[in-house]
Amino acid sequence: MAVGMSRPRDTHTAVVRPREEPGPVGGPGDGPDPGPFDVALDPDDLPDGLVVADETGRVICFNAAAARITAVPRAAALGRPLERALPLEDLKGRRWWALTDPYGGLATRVGQPERNLLLPGGREVLVSARYVREHPTGPVRRLVVSLRGTEARRRNERSHAELIATVAHELRSPLTSVKGFTATLLAKWERFTDDQKRLMLETVDADAGRVTRLIAELLDISRIDSGRLELRRQPVDLSAAVERHIRTLTANGQTPDRFLVRTCQPLPVVWADPDKVDQVLGNLLENAVRHGEGTVTIEVAPAPAKSDEKGTAVTVSDEGPGIPEESMGRVFTRFWRGSKRGGTGLGLYIVKGIVEAHGGTITVGRGPGGGAEFRFILPVSAPAYMG
Repeated sequence: MAVGMSRPRDTHTAVVRPREEPGPVGGPGDGPDPGPFDVALDPDDLPDGLVVADETGRVICFNAAAARITAVPRAAALGRPLERALPLEDLKGRRWWALTDPYGGLATRVGQPERNLLLPGGREVLVSARYVREHPTGPVRRLVVSLRGTEARRRNERSHAELIATVAHELRSPLTSVKGFTATLLAKWERFTDDQKRLMLETVDADAGRVTRLIAELLDISRIDSGRLELRRQPVDLSAAVERHIRTLTANGQTPDRFLVRTCQPLPVVWADPDKVDQVLGNLLENAVRHGEGTVTIEVAPAPAKSDEKGTAVTVSDEGPGIPEESMGRVFTRFWRGSKRGGTGLGLYIVKGIVEAHGGTITVGRGPGGGAEFRFILPVSAPAYMG
């Protein structure tokens, strides 16, 4: 028996044909004939596990992903009853197919939402099911089961746990300082000189600023991960933005000869969010000053001709030890801090998210002076989906 899915006649149909049955999908009444835009898919091309049982409950399709996830060979599953080929249990040890009874249960049910179930040996899988009927209350003609491994979800859970632990650690120190100094000032105000009071208040102000920046980073991560990072686009002069950041760094104690700026004119007009661009530049320049050595070189130029889209490229490089080759692939991940500790390790993750939200790209490599080199390219115009 072949597997088919009925779709409205005016839609493009993705037809799934089991490898063992190369013939047409479905039969009379199963749905419209394939149209000129239909796409035939081999079940083994699907990224998730696919298991299909016929009206008798026997498995007629068991793709490669299902065999990999369950560790059950395809030949051992085909033709067997579903409850034996896929002996799932819920987290309380109850047999799943006996519990849900897809063939003998309510005739109005259309399937089962995704659940975390167990295979023999305790391996966890994410399972969802669809009951295919010829008419809404008719008997189940096919049971279509989707299987997914839990590795990606566990990685996501670990990432969230790490984020919470990092935030708790980073918040504890400044908040302890703020609480300690304010409590001391309130209890013993008259005992301190004006200079001592000023020093304490400056410390409180600096720690409060640190908390504020951490909260801003968390909000940015939330928006990036959910795809809700808002951009207020307007023409941005990247060269002027670089000069502004350098003036701020020199005002804070850096020597002017620490920086070398190269600008290649004419530059295309880039539409971007100026605040977000400032955040990217500030993070890259601060990293170069804090973790690099020697001269920090900033080059602003039209994007290389080999790039796919017209835009402006900004390159920030230093003359420090650089980033080890084995760490290059992890630079833009959460919590990466390199060889020197300090900070939350979230800055470059946010930088990458901001650049990509603009439709741009960012890369890391080794600069001419041996240090780290970061280059980001912002396109002249955003893709349509960012409009």
